[in-house]
Amino acid sequence: MLEHINLEEIKRIARAAGAAILEVYATDFSVDSKEDDSPLTEADRRANAVILEGLARINSAIPVISEETRALPYGERKDWEFFWLVDPLDGTKEFIKRNGEFTVNIGLVRDRTPVLGVVYQPVGDCLYWAAEGRGAWKSSGAGAAVRLEGGDHYTTKENVTVVASRSHLTDDVRDFVTALESQGKTVEFHSAGSSLKLCLVAEGSADVYPRLGPTMEWDTAAAHAIAIEAGRQVLQHGTGEALLYNKEDLLNPFFIVE
Repeated sequence: MLEHINLEEIKRIARAAGAAILEVYATDFSVDSKEDDSPLTEADRRANAVILEGLARINSAIPVISEETRALPYGERKDWEFFWLVDPLDGTKEFIKRNGEFTVNIGLVRDRTPVLGVVYQPVGDCLYWAAEGRGAWKSSGAGAAVRLEGGDHYTTKENVTVVASRSHLTDDVRDFVTALESQGKTVEFHSAGSSLKLCLVAEGSADVYPRLGPTMEWDTAAAHAIAIEAGRQVLQHGTGEALLYNKEDLLNPFFIVE
């Protein structure tokens, strides 16, 4: 199945969704609230429609779970081999703040592991992508694509760059940084929004991303695929096991990108 997916087409869909988002970004948009009180804008809706239509054109037989559509009951999806995980506008809070740190996330999962991912940051026209066995890549604007190959493991370094959520900085993350400093490491802290945090570790701009707060599967799948192909790991905090997908509860456990 994976070999029949045209990665260039997925990239085009992500860019089209990004264009729809920017159309709203340029206006005096309104903000609604979902049932869980998280924000929702017209940009979320438009980008979701673009992505669902595009993925259906590619292969309507592959199911899709999107943040903006109701997920099927676990009994109906537990045996899926392949499915898409989509966040049409990851970082809605960053979108509302107009800081540019929001992304379009399109990930393909096979047997609970992400094997293809496209992450697009419309502001700045920055695109990350990867597919199993094809490497992880980044391009900005009209610039040439650059292959991503993470760096040394953060535990082996004296100077460590930690990236964490701009909107969800927790005491646990502060404790993580303090623990590194107690080991004699010099820690530089960066904050960023959306799935860009995983991408920063994938490209080597950051060494580790401790996510010690809630996320959903659609928040991470696309960038997780990119991290894997860049030689990074996304591990459950506490157990060290790989982060898996299509769980009965789509809420992710806490995790570390390293």
